[in-house]
Amino acid sequence: MMFEPVRPFRACAFTVKYATAPWERTGAARLRRAVFCEEQGLFEGDDRDAIDDIATPIVALSMLGVAADEVVGTVRIHEESPGLWWGSRLAVAGDYRTAGALGAALIRMAVSSAHARGCTRFLANVQRQNGPLFRRLHWNIVDEFELHGLPHLRMQADLAYYPPIFDAETGFHTHARSNHARSDATRRAA
Repeated sequence: MMFEPVRPFRACAFTVKYATAPWERTGAARLRRAVFCEEQGLFEGDDRDAIDDIATPIVALSMLGVAADEVVGTVRIHEESPGLWWGSRLAVAGDYRTAGALGAALIRMAVSSAHARGCTRFLANVQRQNGPLFRRLHWNIVDEFELHGLPHLRMQADLAYYPPIFDAETGFHTHARSNHARSDATRRAA
């Protein structure tokens, strides 16, 4: 008897919110280490820095029904000076990068929640290969430079595109982009 390979379970529903529970903060730190230390080799051992002492961590949680299961995405934000906010350490678990929605959802929460907290300018240093994603999300390039041995773009969000989110501790729900749904919509349009 022959069985088809079984794909591992991947959640298709997510909650994006401020990390408020200890397990969410631990999961965000674990994911950052996996992406920035182990996968990309940008830091040795840990990527924590002084910004973590003042930053607000944001997480994307995979959902099993109505229960949060695992941190599958993260970013942090902080206010450098009145009105000037930064986003950094955007990371999505490798198994969820093809979901298509998590990076954009984390960016939306980062900018919109900072906007609700008085942000008048939001910046991020973005690895060059991620520039097209940010451009699609209404960010502009301010500068190009090298950071940690990699080409980066300093980018600025168009705040008009990011209405304030005042309930970031609760956050919002999003779903994985479905290739199946896209192909169904394409067939109907043809």
